[in-house]
Amino acid sequence: MARPKPAEFEKTKVVAENRRARFEYHIEDVFEAGIVLTGTEVKSLRFGEGSIAESYAEVKGGEVWLINSNVPEFSHGNRFNHTPKRPRKLLLKEREIAKFTGAVERKGMTLVPLSVYFNGRGRAKVELALAKGKNNADKRQTVKDRDWKRDQQRILREHK
Repeated sequence: MARPKPAEFEKTKVVAENRRARFEYHIEDVFEAGIVLTGTEVKSLRFGEGSIAESYAEVKGGEVWLINSNVPEFSHGNRFNHTPKRPRKLLLKEREIAKFTGAVERKGMTLVPLSVYFNGRGRAKVELALAKGKNNADKRQTVKDRDWKRDQQRILREHK
């Protein structure tokens, strides 16, 4: 009998979030990927340190790599500490990697990490999105929509 599938993206502890990504890009598909980390990187992430604000993912040689993500050195890591901005390998199925490769090469899309978190089993995961960049007009429209929704909520509160 097959094992039941866990809930979709079960996030128990979010370590880092790329809040700017939803403003800068149109998000098409979202995937969950494992991440290859060393021991001191895991400890540093468990303390809530880490940033993926300027990071992105790229496909190289049939593998997906997380580039420019910052996991600061662990305070008690002595000589076995890691380098903070090293490329980190993401663990995905071959079918997903093939989909990423096709979308990036043919459609001009980008792989953007949305968040780094620990799932219910204590594994570090990256929420990875296949996205297309917005132009300035789209960004202005996003700001207008956000402001209008805020005004709607304020009007409804005052009306009650």
